[in-house]
Amino acid sequence: MILTPLKTIEMHRQTGLWGQVTLDALFRKTAAAHPGRLALADAEEACGGLRGTPRRLTYAEADREIARLAAFFAAVGLKQDNVVGLQSANTVDAVISLLAALRAGLVVAPLPLHWRQKNVIEALTRAGAKALIAGESFGGRSIGMEARDTAAELFALRFVFGLGDGVEDGLMELEKILADLPDDMEPAPIRRDPNAADHVATLTWTRSTSGEPLPIARSHNQWIAAGLMPYLELSLPQAPVFVQPYALTGMAGLGAGFVPWLLSGGTLHLHHPASLRRLAAHADAVDADMVLCPGSLAPALERRIDNAECRIVPVWHAHSAAAAPHQTNRDMVDVHVADEFAMVARRREGSALPRPFAAGRIGSPSTAPKGPALLEIAIDTEAVPNTLKVRGAMVPDAAWPACKVRVPTDKTGFVDTLLPLRQNESGITAFGVPGQSAPGVGSLPSLDALYAAYPGILEAAAFVAEDDLLGARLYTALVPQKGLLFDVEGFYAYLEAEHAGLAEIPHRVMPVARLPRSETGKVDRAALAARAGVSRAQVA
Repeated sequence: MILTPLKTIEMHRQTGLWGQVTLDALFRKTAAAHPGRLALADAEEACGGLRGTPRRLTYAEADREIARLAAFFAAVGLKQDNVVGLQSANTVDAVISLLAALRAGLVVAPLPLHWRQKNVIEALTRAGAKALIAGESFGGRSIGMEARDTAAELFALRFVFGLGDGVEDGLMELEKILADLPDDMEPAPIRRDPNAADHVATLTWTRSTSGEPLPIARSHNQWIAAGLMPYLELSLPQAPVFVQPYALTGMAGLGAGFVPWLLSGGTLHLHHPASLRRLAAHADAVDADMVLCPGSLAPALERRIDNAECRIVPVWHAHSAAAAPHQTNRDMVDVHVADEFAMVARRREGSALPRPFAAGRIGSPSTAPKGPALLEIAIDTEAVPNTLKVRGAMVPDAAWPACKVRVPTDKTGFVDTLLPLRQNESGITAFGVPGQSAPGVGSLPSLDALYAAYPGILEAAAFVAEDDLLGARLYTALVPQKGLLFDVEGFYAYLEAEHAGLAEIPHRVMPVARLPRSETGKVDRAALAARAGVSRAQVA
């Protein structure tokens, strides 16, 4: 399915930014040239692994699995442009499933790990999904069991597949299916006219202004343009080694990790974050050339990594804290993620802070005066604070047909992300205002009403503070009625009954006599973070 207008396709093709290569074709090119090269590896348990027996696949081995699984998807009746949901932590199995679905001409809808059944049903309904692939259990959750319950409620979902060890009853176990398929099984050739790379590859997720899941459709060409931004900026060596702690669910995991891996033909080491110590140990153990991490944690990660040649890529989201000064001799490239719409990668060049960038055309690498302009930025100066607008080769600009909500685009083709900008005299320093959003949730004020609805609570305020694992973690302050003995366990049970997503459940509840407020009457969330024992400079 092609959603991009023909005029836009032709414009990007003439600039050379869009071509005829799909994401799967990038993989197959490396598999043909370097079949024995290590392509994918699960983390060992000591490095934050999930699977009982970690998997390691060469390009040839991975290519055979992808081909057989793609053929199986077609054999069971999944047709081109059918949507397949994928909810899994970072595993080799998840990457194989993603690439197999793309090879079969399917559209993959990766689902955030913090989403629960309510969120998953909403998203799959909006996407019109026909199948769901569920990863293995982790963190006390059975994703497979939740997927089975989702299928029971969502009639349109025809298939539910399970990955990894210990697949729940009622799910089709892909590992056993692959074991029974012939080694030489290949999918039938797929015709994708007029150009396969212009067809939609994925649906990733943001939220509409009303808080509903909004699918963002992105083609193969749009993903390749997005991945080119960090790939060119990093100047990676031949066949680089990546350590990927972000799940393949959005711009950080796919755009800053997965696509640069495909472009470079290197080795992708999958990691599920458990601690900075484990992430550093993983990077050192595999002699990594690049490792992603939350932006505010980059200084702490650098202190733990022994390999001086490893490039650290700090990832900054709208919920990220303001960067603290950090002098380093290590090669760093900061990636600023603008929700699911775009990202900007800029080499730090040893400066104490991420390098600001100006509105206008953003080329890569930034050191090249005539590098390809993968993104164009405009600023909505009528909004207070100013907000970000984007257009260009990486920016999706069309709505998914099964969803009634449209992508907000103006007459000049700029998508209004509604993200506030942080700026100084040198340019744009970050997207989003600290203290106003949380990872996986978005606006914090939207959570205040949910928390305050618990019986006996007069008012509530969500706030975010620094965390040495996630970069930012959600807290809440609650004001109970006078004389009420607050029941913490009851509060968490209430959130469970309300089907709150995992990202909406606070890490810590802090009863207070009253909420601190600014002179304008707004809740002072920074003061709450300071009261919780977190310094004001660390508030996210």
